[in-house]
Amino acid sequence: MPLLSKKPRQSLLHPGPVQRQRQAWLVLRLVLALLIGMHGLARVWYGAVAPFGQWLDGQGLAAGMAIAVAITVLEIVGAVLLVLGRALVLLCPALAAVYAVGIALVHAPAGWFVVGLGRNGAEYSVLLIACLLMLAWQATPPSSPSASSSSSL
Repeated sequence: MPLLSKKPRQSLLHPGPVQRQRQAWLVLRLVLALLIGMHGLARVWYGAVAPFGQWLDGQGLAAGMAIAVAITVLEIVGAVLLVLGRALVLLCPALAAVYAVGIALVHAPAGWFVVGLGRNGAEYSVLLIACLLMLAWQATPPSSPSASSSSSL
C-alpha cells in the first residue's frame, strides 16, 4: 500500500468531522451548564432567592417567591441535566423562556448592551436564548428516517 493512500488517524486532537461536531455540542452544553448553574447557585449562596421573589411580587406576578424558587431549582437542576445531556428538548426551551421573560422585565428597559455603551442590557440573555434553542434543535430527533434524509438546505 502506498504511504499517501493511508487514511489519517483520528484522535482527540485530530477528530473527524462527526466527532468534531459532537465535541462542539458537548463544549456548548458544558459552558451553558456552567453559566446557568452559577446563576442559580449564586442566588442560593448569597441568600438572594427571597429578595428575587419579593422583586417578582413587586412586578405584579402572583406567587413571586414560588416563581423565584422554581427558577432557581430549574437553573441548578438544569445545569446538571445539561452536563449529562438529558431532557434537552424540554429543558432548553424552558430555560430560554425564563430568560425571555427576564429580558422583558429587566434587560430590555436597560437597552441592548450589558457593558460599555449601556448596563444590564439584553445582549447576554439573547445569546443564552439562542444557544439554548440551538441545543434543543440539535437534540430533537428527526420525525422519521425519510424526513431527515429527504430534506436539504
